[in-house]
Amino acid sequence: MGNSAGLPPIYADTTIELVPAKVIASFPVNTFLENLAMPAAGYAYAPDGTIFVTNHEVGKIVRITPDGNQQIHATVEGKVSGLAFTTNGDLVTTGWNADSIPVVSLVKSDGTVETLLTLPEAIFLNGITPLSGTQYLTADSYRGAIWLIDVAQPSGAIWLEHPMLARSNSESVFPAANGLKRFGDFLYVSNTEKMLLLRIPVDTANQPGEPEIFVEQTNIDDFTFDVEGNLYGATHIYNSVVRIASDRSTTIIAQAESGVIGSTAVAFGQSESDCTAIYVVTNGGMFLPPPTGVVPANVVRLEVGKAGYPLA
Repeated sequence: MGNSAGLPPIYADTTIELVPAKVIASFPVNTFLENLAMPAAGYAYAPDGTIFVTNHEVGKIVRITPDGNQQIHATVEGKVSGLAFTTNGDLVTTGWNADSIPVVSLVKSDGTVETLLTLPEAIFLNGITPLSGTQYLTADSYRGAIWLIDVAQPSGAIWLEHPMLARSNSESVFPAANGLKRFGDFLYVSNTEKMLLLRIPVDTANQPGEPEIFVEQTNIDDFTFDVEGNLYGATHIYNSVVRIASDRSTTIIAQAESGVIGSTAVAFGQSESDCTAIYVVTNGGMFLPPPTGVVPANVVRLEVGKAGYPLA
């Protein structure tokens, strides 16, 4: 793996076992694909295998069919980061509005956008994941916190604010708390700036315990789990996708030649034909260009051979 940018060689001795990869769709150079979500099978407006992707800087949510056809599903006034499905098939997104105030929006199946709430006390809302029912957790990458969002109220409140979720210093442009997903009785959170993967106990009332370090020296942006507890993480500036097993060992399963330069997020397929595949979105190396320069942003399908762990 190239290291011309002077990055810490955290994956230099990591086992490489590349899985089959296929580029499903590409976007022009300097497109920042930030997140993606897959609807459960059976939604009328989204045939099996449809992928929804956030085009961060231009505030677009793009719908991509399995054959690679792209259509703009919705436009948010501002920027859009995280993306998750509601129980009735709508989308909840995080980002900023046109005034650069952190915002949570609801995107209906017909593409109409409703502002659920603005959170002036937030700084950088990023990954979002279901907690239970109408409740979601979203990472605040610059405040060093996780917000609890209830889309039914709608309301937002700090769920956990902790030094382990924060940046090393407030001048760093790298996001701290970034991706987050629940597996069993734990919420896992990537602190990208500190190169940590954390886990937080979640009690029966969905309240957090004390964060602990699960894996050190790993550069994870967004990630997901399979049913066996293997984590699949996008490494962003390391231009790869890794699998972290429950015993905390890491394997590289995709890298630059797989099409994942600037990998930002991953999600499992939800239909019978792709339930053992993950999809990866990228920005083509915009944040830290490879020696070849920024390349087109991709949506890549990786065959991992395991089924995804269901989101709450």
